[in-house]
Amino acid sequence: MGGVTSTVAARFAFFPPNPPSYGAEPLPPAPDAGTGDPKVKEGSAVVELTGVPRRANVEARRLRTKRGTDVVAMYVRQTGAKLTLLYSHGNAADLGQMYELFVELSAHLNVNLIGYDYSGYGQSSGKPSEQNTYADIEAVYRCLIETYAAAEENVILYGQSVGSGPTLDLASRLPRLRAVVVHSPILSGLRVMYPVKHTYWFDIYKNIDKIPLVRCPVLVIHGTADEVVDCSHGRALWELAKVKYEPLWVKGGNHCNLELYPEYIKHLKKFVGAIEKLPPPNDESPESSGPSDSSTQTGPEGTEESRKSTDHREKTRPSIDYRKSTDRRDKPRGSTDRRDKGRKSVDNPDRPRASVDQPDRPRKSVDRFGGMMKAVRLRNIDCFKVPTASGS
Repeated sequence: MGGVTSTVAARFAFFPPNPPSYGAEPLPPAPDAGTGDPKVKEGSAVVELTGVPRRANVEARRLRTKRGTDVVAMYVRQTGAKLTLLYSHGNAADLGQMYELFVELSAHLNVNLIGYDYSGYGQSSGKPSEQNTYADIEAVYRCLIETYAAAEENVILYGQSVGSGPTLDLASRLPRLRAVVVHSPILSGLRVMYPVKHTYWFDIYKNIDKIPLVRCPVLVIHGTADEVVDCSHGRALWELAKVKYEPLWVKGGNHCNLELYPEYIKHLKKFVGAIEKLPPPNDESPESSGPSDSSTQTGPEGTEESRKSTDHREKTRPSIDYRKSTDRRDKPRGSTDRRDKGRKSVDNPDRPRASVDQPDRPRKSVDRFGGMMKAVRLRNIDCFKVPTASGS
Protein backbone atom coordinates (compact mmCIF):
# COMPACT_ATOMS: atom_id res chain seq x y z
CA MET A 1 0.00 0.00 0.00
CA GLY A 2 2.86 2.35 0.74
CA GLY A 3 4.01 1.84 -2.83
CA VAL A 4 0.67 3.07 -4.12
CA THR A 5 0.96 6.19 -1.99
CA SER A 6 4.45 6.87 -3.32
CA THR A 7 3.23 6.39 -6.89
CA VAL A 8 0.38 8.87 -6.38
CA ALA A 9 2.86 11.36 -4.93
CA ALA A 10 5.33 10.97 -7.78
CA ARG A 11 2.61 11.51 -10.36
CA PHE A 12 1.37 14.89 -9.28
CA ALA A 13 3.61 16.31 -6.60
CA PHE A 14 7.31 16.34 -7.39
CA PHE A 15 9.01 18.28 -10.18
CA PRO A 16 12.66 18.93 -9.27
CA PRO A 17 14.42 21.37 -11.61
CA ASN A 18 16.49 19.53 -14.18
CA PRO A 19 19.34 20.30 -14.32
CA PRO A 20 19.86 21.74 -10.83
CA SER A 21 20.45 25.49 -10.75
CA TYR A 22 23.53 25.27 -8.51
CA GLY A 23 26.39 23.00 -7.50
CA ALA A 24 27.68 21.83 -4.10
CA GLU A 25 31.41 21.19 -3.70
CA PRO A 26 32.96 19.62 -0.58
CA LEU A 27 35.33 21.77 1.45
CA PRO A 28 38.60 20.48 2.93
CA PRO A 29 38.34 19.58 6.65
CA ALA A 30 38.99 22.43 9.05
CA PRO A 31 42.37 22.25 10.83
CA ASP A 32 40.71 22.03 14.25
CA ALA A 33 38.05 19.54 13.18
CA GLY A 34 38.87 17.31 16.12
CA THR A 35 38.36 20.02 18.75
CA GLY A 36 34.67 20.47 18.47
CA ASP A 37 34.69 22.75 15.44
CA PRO A 38 30.99 23.29 14.44
CA LYS A 39 31.94 22.85 10.79
CA VAL A 40 32.31 19.10 11.33
CA LYS A 41 29.42 17.23 12.90
CA GLU A 42 28.29 13.64 12.71
CA GLY A 43 26.08 13.27 9.62
CA SER A 44 26.83 16.87 8.57
CA ALA A 45 29.55 18.32 6.34
CA VAL A 46 30.06 21.88 5.15
CA VAL A 47 29.94 22.36 1.37
CA GLU A 48 30.38 25.32 -0.93
CA LEU A 49 27.48 26.30 -3.16
CA THR A 50 28.52 27.14 -6.70
CA GLY A 51 26.54 29.13 -9.23
CA VAL A 52 25.29 31.54 -6.55
CA PRO A 53 26.91 34.64 -5.01
CA ARG A 54 29.23 34.07 -2.07
CA ARG A 55 28.15 35.72 1.17
CA ALA A 56 29.96 35.73 4.49
CA ASN A 57 26.78 35.05 6.47
CA VAL A 58 25.69 32.03 4.39
CA GLU A 59 26.86 28.51 5.12
CA ALA A 60 25.79 25.32 3.34
CA ARG A 61 25.81 21.76 4.65
CA ARG A 62 25.11 18.28 3.43
CA LEU A 63 22.95 16.46 6.02
CA ARG A 64 22.33 12.72 6.32
CA THR A 65 18.67 11.79 6.90
CA LYS A 66 17.35 8.76 8.77
CA ARG A 67 16.26 7.32 5.41
CA GLY A 68 19.84 7.36 4.14
CA THR A 69 19.76 10.31 1.74
CA ASP A 70 21.97 13.41 1.90
CA VAL A 71 20.15 16.71 1.64
CA VAL A 72 21.75 20.10 1.05
CA ALA A 73 20.75 22.96 3.36
CA MET A 74 21.82 26.60 3.48
CA TYR A 75 21.90 28.62 6.70
CA VAL A 76 21.69 32.42 6.61
CA ARG A 77 22.95 33.99 9.83
CA GLN A 78 21.50 37.35 10.86
CA THR A 79 23.38 39.22 13.58
CA GLY A 80 21.22 39.82 16.63
CA ALA A 81 18.34 37.64 15.42
CA LYS A 82 16.27 35.94 18.12
CA LEU A 83 14.21 33.66 15.88
CA THR A 84 15.08 31.16 13.16
CA LEU A 85 12.91 30.44 10.11
CA LEU A 86 13.01 26.88 8.73
CA TYR A 87 11.77 27.25 5.15
CA SER A 88 10.41 24.35 3.05
CA HIS A 89 10.17 25.62 -0.52
CA GLY A 90 7.59 24.88 -3.19
CA ASN A 91 7.69 22.59 -6.18
CA ALA A 92 9.92 22.93 -9.26
CA ALA A 93 12.41 24.94 -7.17
CA ASP A 94 15.81 24.35 -5.64
CA LEU A 95 18.24 26.25 -3.42
CA GLY A 96 19.87 28.03 -6.33
CA GLN A 97 16.57 29.61 -7.29
CA MET A 98 15.58 30.32 -3.69
CA TYR A 99 18.99 31.68 -2.64
CA GLU A 100 18.31 35.40 -3.08
CA LEU A 101 14.84 35.15 -1.54
CA PHE A 102 16.27 33.43 1.53
CA VAL A 103 18.97 36.08 1.94
CA GLU A 104 16.45 38.92 1.57
CA LEU A 105 13.89 37.34 3.90
CA SER A 106 16.53 36.87 6.56
CA ALA A 107 17.53 40.53 6.32
CA HIS A 108 14.03 42.03 6.12
CA LEU A 109 12.56 39.88 8.91
CA ASN A 110 15.72 40.00 11.06
CA VAL A 111 15.73 36.21 11.51
CA ASN A 112 18.22 33.45 10.95
CA LEU A 113 16.97 31.28 8.11
CA ILE A 114 17.65 27.73 7.02
CA GLY A 115 16.34 26.37 3.72
CA TYR A 116 16.96 22.99 2.15
CA ASP A 117 16.40 20.85 -0.91
CA TYR A 118 14.24 17.74 -0.62
CA SER A 119 15.68 14.36 -1.55
CA GLY A 120 16.10 14.30 -5.33
CA TYR A 121 16.05 18.10 -5.60
CA GLY A 122 19.06 20.25 -6.43
CA GLN A 123 22.21 18.54 -5.14
CA SER A 124 20.37 16.37 -2.60
CA SER A 125 20.64 12.64 -3.20
CA GLY A 126 17.83 10.11 -3.44
CA LYS A 127 14.38 10.40 -4.96
CA PRO A 128 11.46 12.64 -4.03
CA SER A 129 8.74 11.01 -1.95
CA GLU A 130 6.37 12.06 0.80
CA GLN A 131 8.17 10.03 3.45
CA ASN A 132 11.56 11.32 2.31
CA THR A 133 10.44 14.92 2.73
CA TYR A 134 9.44 14.16 6.32
CA ALA A 135 12.90 12.71 6.97
CA ASP A 136 14.49 15.68 5.16
CA ILE A 137 12.89 18.34 7.33
CA GLU A 138 13.67 16.34 10.49
CA ALA A 139 17.36 16.26 9.52
CA VAL A 140 17.34 20.02 8.95
CA TYR A 141 15.59 20.65 12.28
CA ARG A 142 18.13 18.42 14.00
CA CYS A 143 20.91 20.47 12.41
CA LEU A 144 19.34 23.66 13.76
CA ILE A 145 19.25 22.28 17.30
CA GLU A 146 22.61 20.51 17.39
CA THR A 147 24.82 22.59 15.09
CA TYR A 148 23.37 26.10 15.28
CA ALA A 149 22.17 25.91 18.90
CA ALA A 150 18.61 26.96 18.08
CA ALA A 151 15.86 26.20 20.58
CA GLU A 152 12.50 24.72 19.63
CA GLU A 153 10.67 27.68 21.16
CA ASN A 154 12.59 30.08 18.88
CA VAL A 155 11.88 28.27 15.61
CA ILE A 156 9.25 29.29 13.06
CA LEU A 157 8.41 26.68 10.41
CA TYR A 158 7.53 28.06 6.96
CA GLY A 159 6.04 25.86 4.23
CA GLN A 160 5.25 26.96 0.69
CA SER A 161 2.85 24.92 -1.44
CA VAL A 162 4.16 21.33 -1.37
CA GLY A 163 6.40 22.45 1.50
CA SER A 164 3.30 22.86 3.66
CA GLY A 165 3.27 19.05 3.89
CA PRO A 166 6.57 18.46 5.72
CA THR A 167 6.07 21.73 7.61
CA LEU A 168 2.74 20.78 9.18
CA ASP A 169 3.85 17.20 9.76
CA LEU A 170 6.82 18.38 11.83
CA ALA A 171 4.82 21.17 13.49
CA SER A 172 2.21 18.67 14.68
CA ARG A 173 4.96 16.86 16.60
CA LEU A 174 6.75 19.85 18.15
CA PRO A 175 4.82 20.95 21.25
CA ARG A 176 6.93 24.05 22.00
CA LEU A 177 7.35 25.44 18.49
CA ARG A 178 7.13 29.25 18.29
CA ALA A 179 4.97 29.64 15.15
CA VAL A 180 4.06 28.29 11.70
CA VAL A 181 3.57 30.00 8.33
CA VAL A 182 1.90 28.18 5.44
CA HIS A 183 2.11 29.91 2.06
CA SER A 184 -0.27 28.78 -0.72
CA PRO A 185 -0.80 25.54 1.25
CA ILE A 186 -2.68 22.41 0.22
CA LEU A 187 -5.34 20.59 2.23
CA SER A 188 -3.90 17.33 0.85
CA GLY A 189 -2.43 16.12 -2.41
CA LEU A 190 -5.63 14.47 -3.61
CA ARG A 191 -7.71 17.53 -2.77
CA VAL A 192 -5.65 19.61 -5.19
CA MET A 193 -7.24 17.57 -7.98
CA TYR A 194 -10.60 16.45 -6.57
CA PRO A 195 -12.95 18.07 -4.01
CA VAL A 196 -13.10 14.94 -1.82
CA LYS A 197 -14.74 15.29 1.58
CA HIS A 198 -12.92 12.47 3.38
CA THR A 199 -9.30 11.52 3.84
CA TYR A 200 -8.25 8.34 2.04
CA TRP A 201 -5.33 6.14 3.01
CA PHE A 202 -3.58 6.68 -0.34
CA ASP A 203 -3.70 10.47 -0.11
CA ILE A 204 -0.49 12.36 0.59
CA TYR A 205 0.33 15.36 2.76
CA LYS A 206 -2.82 15.16 4.86
CA ASN A 207 -2.49 18.72 6.14
CA ILE A 208 -6.20 18.82 6.85
CA ASP A 209 -5.69 16.20 9.57
CA LYS A 210 -2.47 17.63 10.99
CA ILE A 211 -3.08 21.34 11.37
CA PRO A 212 -5.53 20.85 14.29
CA LEU A 213 -2.62 19.23 16.17
CA VAL A 214 -0.41 22.34 15.86
CA ARG A 215 -0.33 24.20 19.18
CA CYS A 216 1.41 27.42 18.15
CA PRO A 217 0.14 30.47 16.21
CA VAL A 218 -0.46 29.80 12.50
CA LEU A 219 -0.28 32.39 9.73
CA VAL A 220 -1.87 31.46 6.39
CA ILE A 221 -0.91 33.31 3.19
CA HIS A 222 -2.79 32.60 -0.04
CA GLY A 223 -3.54 34.40 -3.29
CA THR A 224 -7.20 34.97 -4.14
CA ALA A 225 -6.53 34.29 -7.84
CA ASP A 226 -4.54 31.06 -7.30
CA GLU A 227 -5.50 28.75 -10.18
CA VAL A 228 -3.17 25.93 -9.08
CA VAL A 229 -4.20 25.49 -5.43
CA ASP A 230 -7.49 27.27 -4.86
CA CYS A 231 -7.60 29.83 -2.07
CA SER A 232 -10.24 27.65 -0.38
CA HIS A 233 -7.40 25.35 0.73
CA GLY A 234 -5.78 28.17 2.69
CA ARG A 235 -9.09 29.35 4.13
CA ALA A 236 -10.03 25.84 5.30
CA LEU A 237 -6.64 25.33 6.96
CA TRP A 238 -6.95 28.69 8.70
CA GLU A 239 -10.39 27.68 10.01
CA LEU A 240 -8.91 24.45 11.39
CA ALA A 241 -5.92 26.07 13.10
CA LYS A 242 -6.10 26.08 16.89
CA VAL A 243 -4.30 29.39 17.35
CA LYS A 244 -5.02 31.74 14.47
CA TYR A 245 -3.02 34.75 13.37
CA GLU A 246 -4.59 37.33 11.05
CA PRO A 247 -4.37 35.69 7.59
CA LEU A 248 -3.11 37.33 4.42
CA TRP A 249 -5.38 36.85 1.42
CA VAL A 250 -3.42 38.53 -1.38
CA LYS A 251 -6.00 40.07 -3.68
CA GLY A 252 -5.20 39.06 -7.27
CA GLY A 253 -2.19 37.00 -6.21
CA ASN A 254 -1.60 33.66 -7.90
CA HIS A 255 0.32 30.57 -6.84
CA CYS A 256 3.79 31.73 -7.85
CA ASN A 257 4.05 35.48 -7.31
CA LEU A 258 2.96 36.42 -3.79
CA GLU A 259 6.45 37.63 -2.89
CA LEU A 260 6.06 40.41 -5.46
CA TYR A 261 3.21 42.08 -3.53
CA PRO A 262 4.26 44.69 -0.95
CA GLU A 263 1.72 43.36 1.56
CA TYR A 264 3.54 40.00 1.59
CA ILE A 265 6.73 41.15 3.31
CA LYS A 266 4.85 43.81 5.27
CA HIS A 267 2.51 41.23 6.82
CA LEU A 268 5.37 38.82 7.50
CA LYS A 269 7.29 41.57 9.33
CA LYS A 270 4.22 42.33 11.41
CA PHE A 271 3.79 38.62 12.18
CA VAL A 272 7.41 38.08 13.23
CA GLY A 273 7.25 41.20 15.40
CA ALA A 274 4.12 39.92 17.13
CA ILE A 275 5.62 36.46 17.65
CA GLU A 276 8.78 37.95 19.18
CA LYS A 277 6.65 39.75 21.78
CA LEU A 278 4.85 36.58 22.84
CA PRO A 279 6.39 34.68 25.76
CA PRO A 280 8.09 31.41 24.76
CA PRO A 281 5.56 28.57 24.84
CA ASN A 282 5.40 26.40 27.95
CA ASP A 283 4.94 22.67 27.72
CA GLU A 284 4.35 19.93 30.25
CA SER A 285 7.47 18.18 28.97
CA PRO A 286 10.27 20.77 29.01
CA GLU A 287 12.85 18.16 28.01
CA SER A 288 11.08 17.45 24.74
CA SER A 289 12.95 19.32 22.00
CA GLY A 290 12.50 16.82 19.21
CA PRO A 291 9.47 15.79 17.17
CA SER A 292 7.04 13.61 19.09
CA ASP A 293 4.04 11.56 18.07
CA SER A 294 0.85 13.42 19.00
CA SER A 295 -2.45 12.41 20.57
CA THR A 296 -5.23 14.57 21.89
CA GLN A 297 -3.43 17.73 22.84
CA THR A 298 -4.70 20.60 24.92
CA GLY A 299 -3.67 23.81 23.20
CA PRO A 300 -3.14 27.23 24.72
CA GLU A 301 -5.84 28.66 26.97
CA GLY A 302 -9.07 29.33 25.11
CA THR A 303 -8.55 26.81 22.31
CA GLU A 304 -10.22 23.50 21.68
CA GLU A 305 -8.70 20.05 21.70
CA SER A 306 -8.11 18.20 18.44
CA ARG A 307 -11.25 16.48 17.26
CA LYS A 308 -11.77 12.77 16.86
CA SER A 309 -11.99 11.38 13.36
CA THR A 310 -13.56 8.46 11.58
CA ASP A 311 -11.04 8.74 8.76
CA HIS A 312 -8.36 6.12 8.23
CA ARG A 313 -5.37 6.99 10.39
CA GLU A 314 -2.02 7.26 8.69
CA LYS A 315 0.85 5.35 10.17
CA THR A 316 2.72 7.50 12.65
CA ARG A 317 6.47 7.80 12.43
CA PRO A 318 8.80 7.33 15.35
CA SER A 319 10.20 10.49 16.86
CA ILE A 320 13.77 11.58 16.30
CA ASP A 321 15.86 9.66 18.81
CA TYR A 322 18.44 12.35 19.62
CA ARG A 323 16.12 14.01 22.14
CA LYS A 324 13.53 12.76 24.58
CA SER A 325 10.00 12.97 23.26
CA THR A 326 6.50 12.31 24.46
CA ASP A 327 4.92 9.16 23.11
CA ARG A 328 1.77 10.42 21.46
CA ARG A 329 -0.11 9.53 18.32
CA ASP A 330 -1.81 11.78 15.76
CA LYS A 331 -5.57 11.90 15.75
CA PRO A 332 -6.72 13.02 12.32
CA ARG A 333 -10.00 14.78 11.81
CA GLY A 334 -13.09 14.10 9.76
CA SER A 335 -14.68 15.97 6.89
CA THR A 336 -13.81 19.53 5.93
CA ASP A 337 -17.48 20.35 5.99
CA ARG A 338 -17.35 20.67 9.79
CA ARG A 339 -16.03 23.96 11.05
CA ASP A 340 -15.11 24.76 14.65
CA LYS A 341 -16.31 28.09 15.99
CA GLY A 342 -14.78 30.46 18.43
CA ARG A 343 -11.14 29.50 18.00
CA LYS A 344 -8.52 31.76 19.43
CA SER A 345 -6.99 34.48 17.31
CA VAL A 346 -3.53 35.67 18.29
CA ASP A 347 -3.74 39.00 16.55
CA ASN A 348 -7.36 39.99 17.12
CA PRO A 349 -9.66 37.51 18.87
CA ASP A 350 -12.72 39.67 18.35
CA ARG A 351 -12.20 39.93 14.62
CA PRO A 352 -10.73 36.59 13.46
CA ARG A 353 -11.33 37.08 9.75
CA ALA A 354 -9.57 40.37 9.32
CA SER A 355 -8.18 40.81 5.83
CA VAL A 356 -5.15 42.69 4.67
CA ASP A 357 -6.24 42.96 1.06
CA GLN A 358 -5.90 46.74 1.47
CA PRO A 359 -2.63 47.20 3.36
CA ASP A 360 -1.39 50.42 4.87
CA ARG A 361 1.26 52.44 3.17
CA PRO A 362 4.42 50.30 3.09
CA ARG A 363 7.85 51.57 4.03
CA LYS A 364 10.49 52.09 1.37
CA SER A 365 12.46 48.99 2.38
CA VAL A 366 9.31 46.93 1.90
CA ASP A 367 8.72 48.52 -1.50
CA ARG A 368 12.22 47.54 -2.58
CA PHE A 369 11.68 43.93 -1.52
CA GLY A 370 9.08 43.30 -4.23
CA GLY A 371 11.34 44.86 -6.86
CA MET A 372 14.27 42.67 -5.86
CA MET A 373 12.10 39.56 -5.94
CA LYS A 374 10.82 40.46 -9.39
CA ALA A 375 14.43 40.67 -10.55
CA VAL A 376 15.01 37.03 -9.61
CA ARG A 377 11.81 35.90 -11.38
CA LEU A 378 10.13 34.19 -8.46
CA ARG A 379 7.05 33.51 -10.53
CA ASN A 380 8.87 30.58 -12.16
CA ILE A 381 9.99 28.69 -9.08
CA ASP A 382 6.85 27.02 -7.76
CA CYS A 383 4.56 25.12 -10.07
CA PHE A 384 2.47 22.56 -8.23
CA LYS A 385 0.92 21.23 -11.38
CA VAL A 386 -0.70 18.00 -12.44
CA PRO A 387 1.27 16.63 -15.41
CA THR A 388 -0.54 15.63 -18.54
CA ALA A 389 -0.85 11.91 -19.22
CA SER A 390 2.29 10.44 -20.70
CA GLY A 391 4.07 7.17 -21.04
CA SER A 392 6.46 7.96 -18.19
